[in-house]
Amino acid sequence: MNQQTKGRSGAAWALVITSVAGFMAALDNLVVTTALPSIRESLGGELEELEWTVNAYTLTFAVLLMFGASLGDRFGRRRLFIAGLTVFTGASAAAALSPGISELIAFRAVQGVGAAVMMPLTLTLLTAAVPPARRGAALGIFSAVTGLAVASGPLIGGSLTEHISWQWIFWLNVPIGLLLLPLARLRLSESYAPNARIDIPGTLLVSGGLFGIVYGLVNANADGWTSPTVLTALIAGAALIGGFIHHGFHAKNPMLPMRLFKDRAFFGINMASMLMFLGMFGSIFLLSQYLQGALGYSPTEAGLRMLPWTGMPMLVAPVAGILADRFGGRPVVVTGLALQALGLALFAIVLAPDVSYAAQLPGLIVGGVGMALYFAPAASLVMSSVRPGEQGIASGANNALREVGGALGVAVLAAVFSAQGGYGTPRLFTDGTVPAVWIGAAVVALAALVALLIPRRATTPAQEPGQAEERVPVPA
Repeated sequence: MNQQTKGRSGAAWALVITSVAGFMAALDNLVVTTALPSIRESLGGELEELEWTVNAYTLTFAVLLMFGASLGDRFGRRRLFIAGLTVFTGASAAAALSPGISELIAFRAVQGVGAAVMMPLTLTLLTAAVPPARRGAALGIFSAVTGLAVASGPLIGGSLTEHISWQWIFWLNVPIGLLLLPLARLRLSESYAPNARIDIPGTLLVSGGLFGIVYGLVNANADGWTSPTVLTALIAGAALIGGFIHHGFHAKNPMLPMRLFKDRAFFGINMASMLMFLGMFGSIFLLSQYLQGALGYSPTEAGLRMLPWTGMPMLVAPVAGILADRFGGRPVVVTGLALQALGLALFAIVLAPDVSYAAQLPGLIVGGVGMALYFAPAASLVMSSVRPGEQGIASGANNALREVGGALGVAVLAAVFSAQGGYGTPRLFTDGTVPAVWIGAAVVALAALVALLIPRRATTPAQEPGQAEERVPVPA
């Protein structure tokens, strides 16, 4: 086998391994949503506990992503990828065996730790393995796969919950993880970043800050917005996030250099991603429950009825990739976000305790097309907005901001739902869901406006002396 053939084989294996791992990590964002009514019936729990069942994963995932990327740069990306995959797989089995809602929330948090180490390294390992000429296509496939995972979570979760049990939304990860572990060991090449530093102060600041803000939002309706606990959590969280931003400007080796946000492409795609996940994630959290709690669908029926939305990435993502290559990623991302906002708005207009499925279809289809157009070029825009030596940081930052958006989306939209309605009757469920989805649509529309900041043709910044990526091969 000649060197060129070996290179192609290595790139293909890297694409398969990282895409499947990324699919698992992304799937666990929303796979639990259609299972929430069954989990509530099986383990108990109020709205706040159900929120934490989702947010325990997204929050630990978000706050440790950049730390995970730094660990990989310092100690070896393949080594840390395998470690993260091991933790994720083990925590999935533990979550399936949880005897109560508190234990489930705890193991979901551990799952998030594993995903936080594994996920940012997928893009870095893939970028290192694929030649520049084919990198755009590889990143497009990776983005489409992870986007499909986020979108198809409700269907997969609903089907497993109804036909087997809700525990199988976690058991599903175990055989896949056990298969990927030896493949990663044998087929991925080790690589490091030169002079990598681990930013402990930055990790503590961002972790504490985000936890405080999300904790305050989740508990605000139960405890009251002016209660000492909620106010303390929100104020302390905001102060710590302010400290993290200051740290990013002034520290010698911060985990997220704030100077990166001075670049319009980096700022635009990352802020748009965070806002998109805030609106979309929070809306799906409620809509997947609405289809069961208000309209009486089974978990599988709810997932199937969302298929025009969740299935669109498979059909539209290849076209989106072609459009991005021809016209640039900016117009494709902006159009996708605008259509996603329109889809949510169409859904909010028709929601009623007895709404027909035909009335829901336009919102589902338009939203699905928008989601596909966003996901296809997003990763390429992120990676092309920074120097090659900073791509690990960029990958971690983008994934972290998306997960932060998701956690905030669940907390904010669930707070609106709780203030305006509740689980009691289909009418109460509808009264709470409609204003929440309208807010979700408005936030995604704002994301489309922010994405206009991305230059028409984002180019990779010039490499500075001494910043070249150092890949250190080691025997497999």
